[in-house]
Amino acid sequence: MKKWSMVLTVLIGAIVFAPAAFAQGSAGGAGEGHAALWIAAAFGMGIAAFGCGLAQGRIGAAALEGIARNPGAAGSIFTPMLLSLAFVETLVLFTFLMIILKVK
Repeated sequence: MKKWSMVLTVLIGAIVFAPAAFAQGSAGGAGEGHAALWIAAAFGMGIAAFGCGLAQGRIGAAALEGIARNPGAAGSIFTPMLLSLAFVETLVLFTFLMIILKVK
């Protein structure tokens, strides 16, 4: 597994940095060189969404486990669970907003 993650990291690095390394000087028109920016933005959004999905799953599992152990505490567990879910989802929305603002 470690070998494959290293190979994947090297391949992604080659894909992202090779065009810049072997680029020829040109007149420099508008819109050139944004491919790496879009790829980085897509990876950033993917990482944020992945982390959000994991966090929301853990929040839900922990809340349900707490309710299963003590059904009387369901009311006191529900509100902090909803707040935690909102905070986690806000991180993804902020990531999306930053991508929209930075990548034009």
